[in-house]
Amino acid sequence: MVFAPDTEANLVAAVELVNTASDPDTLTSVSALDDYYARHGYTGRHDRDRAELDAVRALRADLRALFTAPVDEAVRRVNVLLDEHPARLRLVNHGRLGHHLHVADDDSPLPSRIGVETAVAFADVVSAGELSRFGVCADDGCDGIVLDLTRNRSRRFCSTTCGNRYAAAEYRARQREQQ
Repeated sequence: MVFAPDTEANLVAAVELVNTASDPDTLTSVSALDDYYARHGYTGRHDRDRAELDAVRALRADLRALFTAPVDEAVRRVNVLLDEHPARLRLVNHGRLGHHLHVADDDSPLPSRIGVETAVAFADVVSAGELSRFGVCADDGCDGIVLDLTRNRSRRFCSTTCGNRYAAAEYRARQREQQ
């Protein structure tokens, strides 16, 4: 394991959030946000309204810029996120993660919790010198963010779909060359 389980969980959730902005946008309704909230085991305040959805959607560009930034720019962006979404640390025990650190109050707005949780998790990435764990999908038609948590750092695609599409295109190209 590269990172603590809660750090990994926050990074996975943030990368998925960023990738919802890829064409086609998959975070366009409150019900889609509800699914995202449940899938990533969020707890605490969830207003389930358009204003919350719009605020979460607005985070995506900043998080994408963070995940693709060189180290000095990433540090600046983490600090901006921490200024915008102040941390309030406490140790909790619930759900599948067991004891873990919460960095915001449960009654903080969901967009603020996502922002601060991502900033703190990414601070771990920077501190560990692991920025190379992030990249852009190797599929030519995709600009999704890749979070590579593999031991051998072999992940190149943001999803199985992109990996399969790339493999099929490579196969077709080899077949054309052989003809």
